[in-house]
Amino acid sequence: MFYVYLLQSQQDQTKRYVGFTTREPDSRLTEHNAGKSTHTNKHKPWKVVAYFAFDNQQKAEGFERYLKQGSGHAFANKHFW
Repeated sequence: MFYVYLLQSQQDQTKRYVGFTTREPDSRLTEHNAGKSTHTNKHKPWKVVAYFAFDNQQKAEGFERYLKQGSGHAFANKHFW
């Protein structure tokens, strides 16, 4: 499975992160909270807001790209944050 996940900082709720992984989102969250990602290290701890499972890598990567763009930001803000 391929996962797209949305994280929100528990320290500063205005800080958000969208990621892609082939592992379970909970194990990826553990890595983010351990400081293993330079992109999320400053605003830990993080919590998972939502995640989506895909059986197709291209669709998962496409959804991640969408959420990182203008209309995808608006969609995520309206429905998840």
